Amino acid sequence: MNREQDTLGTEPIGKLLLKMALPTVTAQIINMLYNIVDRIYIGHIPEVGSLALTGVGVCLPLIMIVTAFSAFAGYGGAPRASIYMGKGDVKSAEKTLGNCFSVQIIISVVLTAILLLWNRDFLMAFGASENTIEYGNRYMSIYAIGTIFVQITLGMNAFITAQGFAKTGMLSVLIGAVANIILDPIFIFGFRMGVSGAALATILSQAMSSVWVLTFLFGKKTRLKIRKENLLLQKKIILPSLALGLSSFIMQSSESIISICFNSSLLRYGGDIAVGAMTILTSVMQFAMLPLQGLGQGAQPIMSYNYGAKNATRVKAAFKLLLKASLCYSTLLWLAVMVVPQGFVAMFTPDLELIEFSKTALRIYMACMLLFGIQMACQITFTSLGNAKASILVAVMRKFVLLIPLIYLMPLIFSSDKTTAVYMAEPIADFLAVTFTSILFTFQFKKALSEISGENIKNTVQGEGHIKE
Repeated sequence: MNREQDTLGTEPIGKLLLKMALPTVTAQIINMLYNIVDRIYIGHIPEVGSLALTGVGVCLPLIMIVTAFSAFAGYGGAPRASIYMGKGDVKSAEKTLGNCFSVQIIISVVLTAILLLWNRDFLMAFGASENTIEYGNRYMSIYAIGTIFVQITLGMNAFITAQGFAKTGMLSVLIGAVANIILDPIFIFGFRMGVSGAALATILSQAMSSVWVLTFLFGKKTRLKIRKENLLLQKKIILPSLALGLSSFIMQSSESIISICFNSSLLRYGGDIAVGAMTILTSVMQFAMLPLQGLGQGAQPIMSYNYGAKNATRVKAAFKLLLKASLCYSTLLWLAVMVVPQGFVAMFTPDLELIEFSKTALRIYMACMLLFGIQMACQITFTSLGNAKASILVAVMRKFVLLIPLIYLMPLIFSSDKTTAVYMAEPIADFLAVTFTSILFTFQFKKALSEISGENIKNTVQGEGHIKE
């Protein structure tokens, strides 16, 4: 067993979580800067910057769906690989890696074909106008060709972190981000390629990241290698991985659907300023969620590995520390939003009227943010323990059962201020989701821990019996 892998089962939980979470949180922030810098450059294209930015903005729901597919296999397979490693079953862990790699390639081919054939129709459906469609179409036509690089980078990078190589996983993201920041101005302004240059810079940057990821997973440092004999899909390996990854896929892909629901309701009741504010609110929320997601990604290999090793004490300790850290962060951020909402809003717009409108809306929209540390800690733990049913259930409950219906029901209940009522859908859905998740988690977590504790006792008794004989 290599030294980095052994630390997942032996190193003190506090020190281990800090070592694992710092790179994953950093990677999340780098990824956010990656997207922001891209938009800044596009917005500064001479004469057509605002139209180009709007056109590329319409591409975001499609890009979110592409990245969600990378989570489908990668974020489901990686925890299962960690569990197998905890059991000492490296063969099954490598089969999981190989099967998920094959699925990522298949998904890439299908998505590329769909986007090249119908990306214009999708963009028009997502709100592109005759003025902006050409910019969006140009961007997506090139981005579609690089779909395979996105799938490999994001999906396979999860298997690097799952082995305990958090710094290597962070470097995968950093390489692409730095390359994109350098290539963007060269292609957009130097070669005068405009939006097409931005897309080309993005896929070349992702290509560099994917080469780094594959070099590592085929190399000597990794414990789990991509091997030719593991590429053939096996139902017993790939189906549980996809089932576990389904919750991450739902969480990411549903953002585009929810965005459409919010915007259609807000346009009806509050006009353009309400829709503009919603863009800012979702940006602040995404910014707020990144460290929580990074914390969860850092804790996942620790919990998965020790769950596979049937070490209930370390699983419980890792969850408790993750819960405390997540709650502290979400509470502090909630406090900052309540005290100085204009500080967050001003990062995204200089418009005084929009700032004044958005700061009130932000307080309402993020009213239950302080509880969200509980939601994220429980969700990542469900995934870490391989509990696909519970993981899917909490994802569907928050987004589809609660939030989407509330977006349309709240204006009917609070008819005096329908715009505010739409914003209220988010905190109410969050409160109900956290309550549901907490109750479900209490029973499921105790059950999971008792099962591995029971197996340990049984194995110990059997071992003592063999010694006596």
